[in-house]
Amino acid sequence: MSPNTCWLCKIFRAEENGISSKVSLEEVLQWSQSFENLVTSKYGPMIYKTYLKTEHSDENIEFWLACEAYKKITSQKKRISMARKLFTSYIQPQAPNEINIDSSARKAIIRNIQEPTQSCFDEAQRIIYRHMERDSYPRFLESQFYQKLKHSLQTNSNNSTV
Repeated sequence: MSPNTCWLCKIFRAEENGISSKVSLEEVLQWSQSFENLVTSKYGPMIYKTYLKTEHSDENIEFWLACEAYKKITSQKKRISMARKLFTSYIQPQAPNEINIDSSARKAIIRNIQEPTQSCFDEAQRIIYRHMERDSYPRFLESQFYQKLKHSLQTNSNNSTV
C-alpha cells in the first residue's frame, strides 16, 4: 500500500503536522515512563487518541477525558446535563461510543444518574484507565506510530544541535 492511500499514514501525517512541531522530545520520552505521564501531558492525550483510532478504541480516552472535565463542574444544572451526555454517549447499552465496563459499574451509574454527584463516574473511569494502561498503552509504546514520532523528534533534535 502506498503512503498516499494508507489511511493510517494520513492520520499520522495530519497529527504530525499539527502537533509534532509543538511537542517536545522530552515530553514524548516521558510518555514511555508511565501511562500517567502520557494522559496528563499537554499533547499526550491527543497523540494517544489518534493511535487509539487505529485500534477502534478512541472512545476510551474520550470517556476518560470527559470524566476529568465532568469532575470540575461545579454547577448542579451543568453536572446533570453533562452526566446525561456521558450516559447516552458511553454508558447505556448500545451507546454510540459504548465503553467496556462491568455490569455492576453500569448499574451503579444508572442508579445515580437521576441526581449525579461529582464522583458518579469514578468507578467506570478507573476501569477504563486500567484497561488502557494494561492493554492499549503497551501496544502504543511499541507501535510504529509512537516510534516514528519519537524518531522524528530525535532526528530533529540531533540536527539542531549539530
